[in-house]
Amino acid sequence: MTAPLHKTPLHALHVELGAKMVPFGGYDMPVQYREGILAEHRHTRTHAGLFDVSHMGQVRLVGADAAQMLETLVPVDIVDLPVFKQRYALFTNEQGGILDDLMVCRRPDDLFVVVNAGCKEQDIAHLQKHLGDRVVPCPERALLALQGPAAVTALARLAPGVEKLTFMEGGFFKLDAFDVFLTRSGYTGEDGYEISMHERDAIAIARLLLDQPEVKPIGLGARDTLRLEAGLCLYGHDIDTGTTPAEAALTWAIQKVRRSGGARAGGYPGFAVIDPQLPGGSAPAARKRVGLSSTEKLPVREGAKLVNADGAEVGVVTSGTLGPTVGHLVAMGYVATSHAAQGTPLFALVRDKRVPMTVSPMPFAPHRYFRG
Repeated sequence: MTAPLHKTPLHALHVELGAKMVPFGGYDMPVQYREGILAEHRHTRTHAGLFDVSHMGQVRLVGADAAQMLETLVPVDIVDLPVFKQRYALFTNEQGGILDDLMVCRRPDDLFVVVNAGCKEQDIAHLQKHLGDRVVPCPERALLALQGPAAVTALARLAPGVEKLTFMEGGFFKLDAFDVFLTRSGYTGEDGYEISMHERDAIAIARLLLDQPEVKPIGLGARDTLRLEAGLCLYGHDIDTGTTPAEAALTWAIQKVRRSGGARAGGYPGFAVIDPQLPGGSAPAARKRVGLSSTEKLPVREGAKLVNADGAEVGVVTSGTLGPTVGHLVAMGYVATSHAAQGTPLFALVRDKRVPMTVSPMPFAPHRYFRG
């Protein structure tokens, strides 16, 4: 018997707004609203879209040594992270694989951590095993993402001062009458914010945001096409426990201080595998995550095999869609390093058809983060 789906604090509002609900990460989530995925994608790129991401896990790490302790689990510089700055991080295993990707923001009295919904329980257990009572889960918190070029205009009406934040910077704010913590970040490639609030305030805050003329509700369907056009990984699809940061083209997330020769090199699970795969290392990764594009209209989905001109299998697609913004087929996948150079011609096998693909730079749609 399958377990009943969880509901976010905004579930009733999604139903009221006519959302099509689907299971995702153990939750009943909106995949789209009445206007559909294509319209929602385009509205986010041109105006502002509101996403319910309350299914994700929110955790506080407390104690004077919380940053040092978290560095025993991630290959990322947490100790030097300034107050109210946020950083992308990875939990790794002893084989160098990725257990999850996460966001970490240093606040005056804690580290604020957001983890993926599907990995939430195991991530919190992983943290508790290694960090003990420094870990304070926050199941009472809801999370909204407001994304798009007009997000700053809409939010600043309700929370003056948010316009001063730059990408990956956060702070405590009053949103109308409500206390929130937010960061200028998101997972669409657009400027925007992720807003954490008490669950009791979630519907009222969502209604305030949706009352702004720039803002419409957006479901998981458009969230997926937006993040793929932005070249961003979806955990469990583009990265997983069998993928190293170097294979996933995520070595930018590992700062020099955590690499060989750095002041705090190593000390995290999988260092012996990961560090030699970093640029200039002794054991480069044999495969790499790449962008793929095509002028064909036949959709290429996750799991499609990639072959070279001779028909030899050289990789696999992990995400694919017809990009609404870019106007053509875009995908991500893993290919042998020998076939990872930009411009390399490949073919995706779709129902015995060979769909021409080209290894292409990412992001497919330019990032528009606000850096000041």
